[in-house]
Amino acid sequence: MDQNRLNQYSEDIMLINLPEAFDFKANLGYFMREKNECMFEIEEETITRVIAVGDIRSLAHISVNDQHQLAVHFLGGTGPEEERQRDLIEAYIKEWFDLESDLTPFYEMAKNDPLLKKPIEDFYGLRNVGIPDLFEAMCWGVIGQQINLTYAYTLKRRFVEKFGEAIEWNSKKYWMFPTFDKIARLMPEDLADMKMTVKKSEYIIGIARLMAEGKLSKDRLLNMKDFKRAEKSLIKIRGIGPWTANYVLMRCLRFPNAFPIDDVGLINSIKTLAGMDRKPTKEEITEYASQWRNWESYATFYLWRVLY
Repeated sequence: MDQNRLNQYSEDIMLINLPEAFDFKANLGYFMREKNECMFEIEEETITRVIAVGDIRSLAHISVNDQHQLAVHFLGGTGPEEERQRDLIEAYIKEWFDLESDLTPFYEMAKNDPLLKKPIEDFYGLRNVGIPDLFEAMCWGVIGQQINLTYAYTLKRRFVEKFGEAIEWNSKKYWMFPTFDKIARLMPEDLADMKMTVKKSEYIIGIARLMAEGKLSKDRLLNMKDFKRAEKSLIKIRGIGPWTANYVLMRCLRFPNAFPIDDVGLINSIKTLAGMDRKPTKEEITEYASQWRNWESYATFYLWRVLY
């Protein structure tokens, strides 16, 4: 990286050791799948985004150095001031990139799998990039229901830029996802100009209110420990069906056996890799997945990656 770019950094830098099975370029390829992303920016193999966790709001450049470490450079005086804050930011980033999962068993299984063999060769070192914030994960799951990915990103941008907060740096705004307590105070008509369906607006506000009332939280779901209990708990929420529940279980709660079996992307990827002239049936998908036990989440993520 050139000296001018380095001079833009604050002196506060966090270094995070990476597992061997981590390829930053493979993960950047995932991040760059949609140009209308509003939560971060990528330039010169560097991610710029706000790390928002608890009361912390830190704007950071995130890249990989020559020692195979994530280098997190805090910008504009937004670096953490206390050790507790540094620990929370480090934990957030590790969870975001799923850095503490050992992928060796997954790769051992996948190298002989008829569907996964090619994706793991093409995208080795890709992690199941997560959405650590439960409200963001659930909203993204609801927004993406029954629409294509491009339009889902358009709706997300409208939602974030209308109700979220931003840190301005170098004449640019870097957005944070709206907080559940802010959305809990809204009515569906407050979301009308975003061109989201009334039902989705109601679902999102309903989720926000459950969280504001303390009836729904990430800790509460994780403490259930049992996948089926957590899945059933989510499906009881208005607007959350099996697909959205498994999406949240996979991307936020990190259940390794979460499996959105009805996902269109998953179905199309299997059709492509299996060379089928029709969509695979649910029974056929179940048969393929019988080899992925406790790696269904990672298998899905790699199969999604085939399509873009």
